[in-house]
Amino acid sequence: MQNPPPINEQNFFKVACYFEGSLIVVAIVLGWIADIDPFANIIFSEAAVFYGIIGTIPLFIFFVALYQIKIDAFQQVKRTLLETLAPSMHRYHWTDLFILGAIAGITEEILFRGVIQPWIESSWGMTSGLIASSIIFGMVHAVTPLYALLATLVGIYLGLSMDWGGQRNLLNPIIIHGLYDFLAFLVIVRTYRSNQAKEVDQDES
Repeated sequence: MQNPPPINEQNFFKVACYFEGSLIVVAIVLGWIADIDPFANIIFSEAAVFYGIIGTIPLFIFFVALYQIKIDAFQQVKRTLLETLAPSMHRYHWTDLFILGAIAGITEEILFRGVIQPWIESSWGMTSGLIASSIIFGMVHAVTPLYALLATLVGIYLGLSMDWGGQRNLLNPIIIHGLYDFLAFLVIVRTYRSNQAKEVDQDES
């Protein structure tokens, strides 16, 4: 199966920010329908910052480990990221990538963990809400079938992180998600630039 073409380099950052930002509108609309305040469980605290930073570490280690596995299905995910996101991302400064990661972390978590998960929980219970919302999260990240599965597992991890510390706090997964995306972006860009440098060296030799 042929990978989709790279995103337009000139408009990538603007389009990505607009798209991720629009998820807030979706969250507000769904929250209105479900009678759920999407922002109710965002509680600013030092504990949430701590949980968010610490919680990012195993997730990022997991990403780096999978990034190195030489199994074809994992390499297909890597190639897809390098062929679609990286050609656009490598043009931007790390601060731009940080902003994009932060926006994605905020808006996606408010939608999936702030509205969809508690909405399903109210009808089917906490376990079903966690699993069902994570499956939806995985489906909308279905770059490849394996990536969809991995995103579902990440969704479960993020959903569980809301209740760390004994109090439901949406800020936990927001920080984890945003920081993880930022670090993953850096790895993707670094790999792409390294591959480009190798190609230049080969052409010159």
